[in-house]
Amino acid sequence: MPETDPTDATIHCISSRIVYQNPWMQLREDMIQRPDGSQGIYSYVDKPDFALISPVERGGFHLVNQYRYPVSHRSWEFPQGTLPDRQDGDPTELARRELAEETGLRSTDIRRLGYLHPAAGMSSQGCTVFVAEQLQAGQHSREHEEQDMHQCWFTKASLENMIRDGTITDDSTVAAYMLYLLSDRERFLK
Repeated sequence: MPETDPTDATIHCISSRIVYQNPWMQLREDMIQRPDGSQGIYSYVDKPDFALISPVERGGFHLVNQYRYPVSHRSWEFPQGTLPDRQDGDPTELARRELAEETGLRSTDIRRLGYLHPAAGMSSQGCTVFVAEQLQAGQHSREHEEQDMHQCWFTKASLENMIRDGTITDDSTVAAYMLYLLSDRERFLK
């Protein structure tokens, strides 16, 4: 693994301001200084971290499907979300909340698989990835914005085919599946 020095910041923030904000995000504009001394502007979306949960059952996975306005199409993905009003909170509790809210499923076995930055070039938001097993069905409690959401269980082969053929385009879902495969392999090798 390449060594990096976390104190070796190559770009320095001179000033920062919020250009726009709503209950879900802020758009920030920072005046920066580059390593050569020149200055510029860097704009990015500032959002709280989200949790993503891979619900595993009977050798397959539960996915949700919803319309994603910025890309103008419906998206199959693992349940995921943030707390309201840009709050930060415990990632494990957030994972439990999102799983129940979007699918109605509850889990007695939630494990952390890793942490990702899905859009590091344009957003501060990170994602804690979990796997949920030992699932119990219940009633979902989706938010108003999720009224078009539905869920379905897919076999592992179906999920992989959906990734291959471009049906699943959510990068966090694809990355979470890779973390799941790596953790599953590690458990098998022990």
